[in-house]
Amino acid sequence: MFTGIITAVGQINSITPIGSGVDHGVTLRIQTPSQYLDDVGLGDSIAIQGACMTATRLDPDLLWFECDVSRESLNKTVGLQTTGAVNLEKALRTHDRLGGHMVTGHVDGVGKVHRFELVGESWLLQIEIDASLSRFLAYKGSVTVNGVSLTVNQVLDQNNGCLISINLIPHTIANTSLGNLTVGSPVNIEIDLIARYVERMLSASTVSKANLENLGESA
Repeated sequence: MFTGIITAVGQINSITPIGSGVDHGVTLRIQTPSQYLDDVGLGDSIAIQGACMTATRLDPDLLWFECDVSRESLNKTVGLQTTGAVNLEKALRTHDRLGGHMVTGHVDGVGKVHRFELVGESWLLQIEIDASLSRFLAYKGSVTVNGVSLTVNQVLDQNNGCLISINLIPHTIANTSLGNLTVGSPVNIEIDLIARYVERMLSASTVSKANLENLGESA
C-alpha cells in the first residue's frame, strides 16, 4: 500500500530481458539518491511510476536496486520499458502520515496528456481518460498519475471517455518526474480505491435486483 507521495526520483539505468520469448519480462536496474536504500531490504515493495514492484537485488552502497517486471505488467503500464527518470515511493508503514490517499500500486489503465502548460505559478495538466475508467473520476476526487497522488479539479465527459484537469504546484514539478511530460505523453492511471469498491457494490446490487425481479416473474 502507498500514499502517492513521491519519496524520490530515480533513474532506470538498464533494462535486461529475462528471456528471449515474447512472454518474458525484463529486469530493471534503478539508480536512487543517496541513502534512499538504507531502510530497504530484499522483498520490499517500491512503486515505480505508480506500479508496485519487488526489490529482488540491491546495493545500498552503490545506490541501485533491481526488480523483475513481468510481461503482463509491461503490457499494462508505461514508463518501465525505457531508461530515464521515474517516480519512486516506498511502501506505506502503519505509523506513516497518509499525506496523499490510499494507493495500491496497481495501474488501472493508461491515459494520454492532452494539455500541459504553465498557468500563473502552477501547471495545468489535462489527461484524456478511457471510457472504462471515466466513471471512477469525480470533481475534487483523487487520482494517481505515474504514482503521484493528485486532485481532480474538473471532469469533462466525452463520447470516448473524459478529460480531467489537474493543477500541479511548483513543488510537485520539482520533486517528481511529471515535469518531463509533454502533450501526447502516456501516463499510468490508478483510480481511487474507494471509488473502485463503490462501483462494484452498486453494480452487484443492480445485478442482484434484476435477478430477483426475473425470479419473481418466472415464479
